[in-house]
Amino acid sequence: MIINEKYIKSDMMFLVKSEIRLRILTELNARPQTIKEIVDKTKMAYSSVSNNLNKLENKNYVVKENRIYTITPMTKLYFNQLMDFKKSIDVIENFDSFWYKHNISHINNELIENITELYKSKLIETSPIDIYKTHNNIKKQLESSHNIKGIVPYIHPDYPLLIENILKNNGKVELIMEKDIYLGLISQINSDLKNRSVRNGSLNVHILKNNLDIYLLICDNSMNLGLFKNDGSYDQNRILNSDNPDSLKWANTLFENIKSRVI
Repeated sequence: MIINEKYIKSDMMFLVKSEIRLRILTELNARPQTIKEIVDKTKMAYSSVSNNLNKLENKNYVVKENRIYTITPMTKLYFNQLMDFKKSIDVIENFDSFWYKHNISHINNELIENITELYKSKLIETSPIDIYKTHNNIKKQLESSHNIKGIVPYIHPDYPLLIENILKNNGKVELIMEKDIYLGLISQINSDLKNRSVRNGSLNVHILKNNLDIYLLICDNSMNLGLFKNDGSYDQNRILNSDNPDSLKWANTLFENIKSRVI
């Protein structure tokens, strides 16, 4: 990770510039430890750990008492801020093909600031030998889910039956979509089931005048985010997927934020 020094105080740069010091602080941030415990956990050379612990102690980043090293409160504050920043950079760099030349205008500033919540996501991409990889992953999640929420800019031929099965099993479906897409979906769902689901609140569809340039599907234990390219076409070749609770929270906030703005 490359960080421009003019944006960070020199004392923080002292921490950032050494991977060894960051690994040591990661261990001490979890709990106080001896040198041997750190060496055993990190598998780093004893001399490297000892040398860097001395440097950290001399600069008052850690304190030693009875051979046990403890991170200081101010260092903990610095370290946690650095790790949040590093996670944000990693989310951008690790998923570069997902963000680059794509429209993220529907993701508000607060969610962008909290992008670290997507840290444990994975990028699912199609390939020449598996051109249906993104859809098949989504289909598998829909087949095993009881409740779903989504912003759907298109209807795949499999969607009507998958949604119908969720409703048949007393699940709940809440969708945001453009009118023509809604009509295409609803016309393929059993009318009695549809009417009953609307009446009891298990099917709730918010109709838009114009389509939204974003795809979001939240299932029981997973979220999927898809983006449109800057040329206005939907990128069906990659989705960001996660089953991490922080990512699910982020996705639900995005859904509710967009719903409050367009409904």
